[in-house]
Amino acid sequence: MCWSATADLVAGAGIAAVGVACVARVRRPGDLPLAALPLLLGAHQIVESAVWDAGGGTGPATVVWAVIALPLLAVWVPVGVLCAAPRHARRRLLIPLAVGLVTATALAYALAVRPVRAEIRGHTVGYFVDLSQPELLIAGYLLATIGSLLLSGDRGLTLFGVLVAVGALITWAMWQIEFVSTWCAFAALCSVVLFGWVRRRPPP
Repeated sequence: MCWSATADLVAGAGIAAVGVACVARVRRPGDLPLAALPLLLGAHQIVESAVWDAGGGTGPATVVWAVIALPLLAVWVPVGVLCAAPRHARRRLLIPLAVGLVTATALAYALAVRPVRAEIRGHTVGYFVDLSQPELLIAGYLLATIGSLLLSGDRGLTLFGVLVAVGALITWAMWQIEFVSTWCAFAALCSVVLFGWVRRRPPP
């Protein structure tokens, strides 16, 4: 995220609190993975505060941050959407799920065999991983995460997907090198929308 370790820590704690509230209000078992997403994103921001404190580099905090941001989210989001989506939308959601699984496998392999490095750039953090065919992996990642939300067939999740997509465009235009860091922070802040979605969900 932008600014500092303190900003990441405060934002992470706040988003994690939203996640706790989301999980506490779940009335459908299938909603639990998505309801817990703010918890994961909040923890992710807290991990990045440790990256700040370490001055970047290739340490454990950097690796944990990359594992959550790249392979884990590429699977977590489409699985969560598939579990929560209305029955009529589930078949088409198998496409972003399959893309997410393939993308996550490639990203996990890259993180296992090549170092990931964080670099403090003023008030942002840039992350560097040597990826084969990065454009293809980024496209697969966005299809798995944003695409599954937009195809969910649920108004609240579609709104969340639109906000995250807009955030992706804005953060990429502003910070191409620091894109992943700032976009993940934006997605975490958008998790407040998930709290509203959980609150409006009818009981099964």
